[in-house]
Amino acid sequence: MGEKKRKEEARRTEFIFEKKNYLFMLIGVAFIALGFILMTGGGSDDPNVFNPEIYSWRRIRLAPALILIGFGIEVYAILLNPHKK
Repeated sequence: MGEKKRKEEARRTEFIFEKKNYLFMLIGVAFIALGFILMTGGGSDDPNVFNPEIYSWRRIRLAPALILIGFGIEVYAILLNPHKK
């Protein structure tokens, strides 16, 4: 009888994180993806022609800031304890 109970407990899987943790992880991944999307473009089709658009505010300041914020949210999601009051 005890062996059957142990097998049932072993089959029951528990997630490491709660729903709140996964929600913050998805938000963090969205920030990171948005940062990488904003960083794209600005190149030139001709390698002999310089395009100053590559140094735009969006690619130099905004996109890396969003990526760092996303990583910060990810760290927060991992360390978040949803059971703490």
